[in-house]
Amino acid sequence: MDRPLLMGFVVVLLLLLLALMLFGWRARKRRQAGLGQPAPVPEDLGAIRGTFDGLYVATTLAGDPLNRVAVRGLGFRARARLTVAETGVVLALRGEPEVFIPAAALREVTRATWTIDRVVEPGGLVLVGWTLGAADALPHADAGAAADAQTTVDSYFRLEAANELIEALNLIFTAPTGRTA
Repeated sequence: MDRPLLMGFVVVLLLLLLALMLFGWRARKRRQAGLGQPAPVPEDLGAIRGTFDGLYVATTLAGDPLNRVAVRGLGFRARARLTVAETGVVLALRGEPEVFIPAAALREVTRATWTIDRVVEPGGLVLVGWTLGAADALPHADAGAAADAQTTVDSYFRLEAANELIEALNLIFTAPTGRTA
């Protein structure tokens, strides 16, 4: 086989692989179209408990750290700023609209070592478990429709100030709702 023909074969193969990856990503987004949507950021967040910069690693379906969620800008790793306020958490991912996690939607905050494409030292990731589309967290939501769209998810973050983030999140677990982490 001569060199130009072999080169053409490799290029076609690479283009086919890219097309298959794009097809797979679009199919994932279609399958997840029924997942709940994050709540809009409220005008009044209440008292700010802390602002933290770091890396957003992924959001996965709860208990399934290899099943990435691909809705509303949560599908890709990015630089992130988390603002923890008494009403919830504002997640600002670079290049995406802000996502709000109401305090009532938080399920857990803990440490993790791995998810999808990231493995770190033991406890190097902060796992924030929350309910996407929580009916009691969405203002003026139709409870029946919102209950159908609820999905429990886990979001993973890599931060220098991980302990401080966990402390701030534990404050909002107990402050407005009386729950503990």
